Amino acid sequence: MSSLKGLILAGGTGSRLRPITHTSAKQLVPIANRPILFYALDALVEAGVKDVGIIVGDTRAEVMAAIGDGSTFGLNVTYIPQEKPLGLAHCVKIARDFLGDDPFVMYLGDNLIKDGIVEFAESFRNRDQDTVAEILLARVADPHRFGVAVLDENGHVVNLVEKPKVPPSDLALVGVYFFDKTIHEAVDSIEPSARGELEITDAIAYLITHGKKVSSRETLGYWKDLGQPEALLEGNRLMLENIVTLVHGNIDAASIIEGRVVIEEGAIVVNSKLRGPLVVGGGAKIIDSYVGPFTAIGGNCSIISTEVSNSILLEGSLIEGIDRVEGSIVGKNAQLKRRQTLPKSTRVVVGDNSTVEIY
Repeated sequence: MSSLKGLILAGGTGSRLRPITHTSAKQLVPIANRPILFYALDALVEAGVKDVGIIVGDTRAEVMAAIGDGSTFGLNVTYIPQEKPLGLAHCVKIARDFLGDDPFVMYLGDNLIKDGIVEFAESFRNRDQDTVAEILLARVADPHRFGVAVLDENGHVVNLVEKPKVPPSDLALVGVYFFDKTIHEAVDSIEPSARGELEITDAIAYLITHGKKVSSRETLGYWKDLGQPEALLEGNRLMLENIVTLVHGNIDAASIIEGRVVIEEGAIVVNSKLRGPLVVGGGAKIIDSYVGPFTAIGGNCSIISTEVSNSILLEGSLIEGIDRVEGSIVGKNAQLKRRQTLPKSTRVVVGDNSTVEIY
């Protein structure tokens, strides 16, 4: 394999996932009890990438603590601070020293591509000498929400439109881009957009208008931008499908396990039914409850006298005495309890940008 560097973007604010991301990097929000960002790192490793630059912002300390020097992934990691989000092309600009003149793949850190990018990396490595960039595309039902590509009969990109009111195609930019060194000229030549950012779509458009060949590949497997709660739950369900039963925790004789379940060391299950696919983190307690399927329980969580399914519970959260919790995301150390004394009215403390639905 020829040299190909990686550039992962992990500096966004995660506004669409608030309040979960008020206190946590959106790229570290877990699906199947594993941070989203780790799946991106796995994809680069599988594609033969060894050197990765990670763009970090306000949550840099948390991201750096989670990944370290990258050696646990088999990577050499360089952190590149971005003081404020100024666009994807700005990320390329500030990574210039790290990237040098090497070809690279830019990967948005909150993307999930189930089948990875190995075939796309090979395609770019074996490109013809006239091709300076290759972008991944996926057909979507709602292209007005995305950057959209227009292709010629040979699959070359002839135009890009950002979130069009009238989409010229249904081919959305996935958030994985392959570039050679020519992109640096483009990034240095464009001006900030109306929202004050250097847009990667403008940089790619610069390449096209200056006679450079930009090719495309369509990903036919599962792809999701995990920036919204519904997408996060969908990604969680998908990755839970891959688990293999592994039980290290303590389960009493009155409890029942059905399907593929992972119970990490230190977890305790008492008089409960667990239905996979399901992951239970270390130190978690499940008592007198029914949990699963498609649920990820973080470390040191407690579920007591409750039914939980299709949900994500982050570390240290507590749910007690609730009849049924479904399709929910519960943040770190959050508590959801039924009041035991009269009057039994609904009492909540809800942070900014939260969503609470009561049936």
